[in-house]
Amino acid sequence: MDSLDDYQIAALVTAKPDIDLLVMSALGIGGEAGEYIELVKKHRFHHKPLNAEDAKSELGDVLWYVAAAAAANGMTLSEVAEYNIAKLRARHG
Repeated sequence: MDSLDDYQIAALVTAKPDIDLLVMSALGIGGEAGEYIELVKKHRFHHKPLNAEDAKSELGDVLWYVAAAAAANGMTLSEVAEYNIAKLRARHG
């Protein structure tokens, strides 16, 4: 994958065409972030090993939904990333 936008294009090919992408992506971000949170919680408080493959899978799912959310808002992932970096630089120097 050469860029975030290439990823976004490839990811959106797998989206169902008849779905409300705005709502589905918002709910998906919350659900998948929760699954990642659960991995970290079990690692920190239940002393279970943090499985890198499981973490990668959950983070990938979050990324898919973020790509979908950006598309639902008429944005590319690179636009979101560039905006975020500019905001962080302005805030933190």
